[in-house]
Amino acid sequence: MKIGTCVSLDTMEGVEQKLIMLRENEFETCQLVSWNPEVWTKENAKVLNGLLEKNSIAVSAFWCGWEGPRVWNFYEGQLTLGLVPADYRQQRIKNLCDGGDFAHMLGIQDVVTHMGFIPENPYDSAFAPFCLAVRTVAQHLKENGQYLLFETGQETPVTLLRCFETVGMDNLGVNLDTANLILYGKANPVDALEVFGPYVQNIHAKDGCYPANGHELGQERRLGEGKVDFRALFLKLYELGYDSHLTIEREIADGSSQQLRDILNARAYLQKLINEIYGG
Repeated sequence: MKIGTCVSLDTMEGVEQKLIMLRENEFETCQLVSWNPEVWTKENAKVLNGLLEKNSIAVSAFWCGWEGPRVWNFYEGQLTLGLVPADYRQQRIKNLCDGGDFAHMLGIQDVVTHMGFIPENPYDSAFAPFCLAVRTVAQHLKENGQYLLFETGQETPVTLLRCFETVGMDNLGVNLDTANLILYGKANPVDALEVFGPYVQNIHAKDGCYPANGHELGQERRLGEGKVDFRALFLKLYELGYDSHLTIEREIADGSSQQLRDILNARAYLQKLINEIYGG
């Protein structure tokens, strides 16, 4: 299993230093995370390809953001996140297709995003047009030979599975964020694998606690200090035959010394478990 971490790409400034830092800390893979469509140009792809090759960094996936407001809670989040809100849907379809094309120029097969609070009720009037929007993006990515990965969290596992079945495309997958299912109070990540395990193509290794009220998400924690049972998770992943990318995500000040310490501690913690379960 390949352990990497996230690299922010909202500007080209400082990207080379970020890649150098990865190599200095003996990482060989990363997810590129970008919310800025202005960066997704042919010229930047050419430069970035050179930097990735120079520093011997492989990219496991492109995490593609979208334009417009985004509020990470249970109230305004319903109105602002992903492809669910009709007011922003068409612009975000374009963003995801454009981001997919940029990833294609980088030779990246997997495009990841948050889809928003997918309606639990399949008869909800928002469900069918949302699924049509997903199909539109998935069809575009399929022309590039790419997969569209849903980052887990804002929907229950069975809702995600129902969406896949409704969309009916064979290039949909899951970026399992181990903490998000807990932070949003939607599921336990180990149990969630019983529902969508075969679709998991990438993993965000992150930890956190369940929500303490009905408005705010739960709190992220240093890996090993939250509610994720990583031993049980890896046992289930091993059973499923998953042996691909594991991307450490720590959502505190980007590039801070504390973030790096937490990421390195997380890698040591995860590697020990992987060696025990998968064999070192």
